[in-house]
Amino acid sequence: MSTDHARSAEVAVHIRGLRRVFGTRAVLDGVHLDIARGEFVALLGASGTGKTTLLRILGALDRSDGGTVLVPEARTIVFQEPRLVPSKRVLANVVVGLPRGRATREIGLRALTEVGLEGHAQAWPATLSGGEAQRVALARALVREPELLLLDEPFAALDALTRLRMQDLVGELCRVHRPAVLLVTHDVEEAIRLADRVAVLRDGNLVTDEVVAVDRPRDPTDPAFAALRRRLLADLGVRTPDSGSAGASSRSASVGSGSSSASSASSELSFSSSSSSSPSSTGVI
Repeated sequence: MSTDHARSAEVAVHIRGLRRVFGTRAVLDGVHLDIARGEFVALLGASGTGKTTLLRILGALDRSDGGTVLVPEARTIVFQEPRLVPSKRVLANVVVGLPRGRATREIGLRALTEVGLEGHAQAWPATLSGGEAQRVALARALVREPELLLLDEPFAALDALTRLRMQDLVGELCRVHRPAVLLVTHDVEEAIRLADRVAVLRDGNLVTDEVVAVDRPRDPTDPAFAALRRRLLADLGVRTPDSGSAGASSRSASVGSGSSSASSASSELSFSSSSSSSPSSTGVI
């Protein structure tokens, strides 16, 4: 099977019967998924369930062992680590790999302005905070004008406040630029906060694929938000209290370690990376 380019005016990603096998284990076992152009889909699942493997296949960083995958030609990935080139200044990192010239410089500066780093164009990566470095990685993805933006836990290494600010920034940029988006995350609340649809990957298949019918801006204390959070945690195998109190629903719901993961080498596209504990009511498994 090859990863072909999607041709439909409406569908950016079309997956049917996708399989990926490591040894005797089918990490992905007949996955079906469509993502429309401009649609934001979040993918949840415990560690080792194949979330990043799926993302890597869409990004042409891994192969499949069967099925059909149609994706746009213009696509890029933002990983958990910013992966900036230490020897290049911020602007040079944003436009790395693009043709040199005034037009490219202007495109890079506009992207930095969009992510709030217009004053950091000549800074070195070593002088940036974690959130600033991740914003540079996001700007680097945007200048390539992707039709498909793949986000592999891009906020996982950030502190809580910076994570919320980055979520707001990514949400706003995606509404402006309108790429199809696949976000891989362990954080249930993050998925609900950002996505148009949330899918849960378990035992090689999507066991949930649900439209997020919660009004924006999304508040964890909203009963609809809390109800969806409980349903998703249940699909992930996490037991939660029956009570839908605001205090319980406002806690961060993060799906951590799960089944044993298949090993695969970390890689990179467009220079933009990607254990086991018992379930608990806090949303960590």
